[in-house]
Amino acid sequence: MHFIYKIPGPILVLLGGFALSWGGLIIRSFESANIWQILFYRSLFFLLALIIFLFLTYGKETIKKIRVAGIQGLLGGAFLSVSFVAYMYSMTETTVANVVFIISTQTIFLPVLAYFFLKEKISPRGLVAIVLAMIGVTLMIGDSIGTGSLYGNIAALAIPINFSILILIIRKYPNLDMIPAIFYAGILSCIYGLLLLDSIMISAKDIWFSFLLGVPQLAIGFIFITIGSRTTPAVMVGLLMLMETIFAPIWVWLFYSEIPPLSVLIGGLIIISAVVMKSLDYNKKVQ
Repeated sequence: MHFIYKIPGPILVLLGGFALSWGGLIIRSFESANIWQILFYRSLFFLLALIIFLFLTYGKETIKKIRVAGIQGLLGGAFLSVSFVAYMYSMTETTVANVVFIISTQTIFLPVLAYFFLKEKISPRGLVAIVLAMIGVTLMIGDSIGTGSLYGNIAALAIPINFSILILIIRKYPNLDMIPAIFYAGILSCIYGLLLLDSIMISAKDIWFSFLLGVPQLAIGFIFITIGSRTTPAVMVGLLMLMETIFAPIWVWLFYSEIPPLSVLIGGLIIISAVVMKSLDYNKKVQ
């Protein structure tokens, strides 16, 4: 699997974002499995795919790679596993557009958390971007109060927050390999699903969709983004990751005619503008 590391980073990030964009559509396609059954099987297939990738890439060094990640890798995996659970719950409780627009705010949450925990300063442009993103999120959550999707939107907020915490851990410990952290996240989310499901039996069709959700969508998406981010400028990663934000609502619109309210589209446009502004702000710093 070493050939993946030879692919240009931006292309990997772009392909990773594209793979992640199919999550909402696949979840909408399940026949009868409930959220916890989907979480368990998705995590199980994701974990198996990741183990195969690790052994094909690192061979006998796989166990050592996981062990070296230590408590920091386990902690990062724990926060990421919360994001996995929140993703499943929010996708079943609100529109795909709501979820992916809110997920894209991770670019905004990162500098806020870095300000409090790493004492990093926030530029004036960055502050404007943060305010814009919060306006967009507030607009979407405010609209959901009367539609029953409020909890789904609140759960979606846990995704960028927990992912930003994972990035902070990596920045605090730059030698941390993110792949073992993802490995721990797969184990933990698999355990969550197993403990919460009422029956392990699901249809063959739902098994197939679980495979699609766990391997092509999640495992390949995360592996490509993790590897590609190492050689791709942060400004470009933030912009290329908008691939998921843009395409995810399009897939469910094309296949299931799921059209979000106008307020969600307006809020999403505000959030995307904020993410682009924050990315350009980072680009200005490094020049």
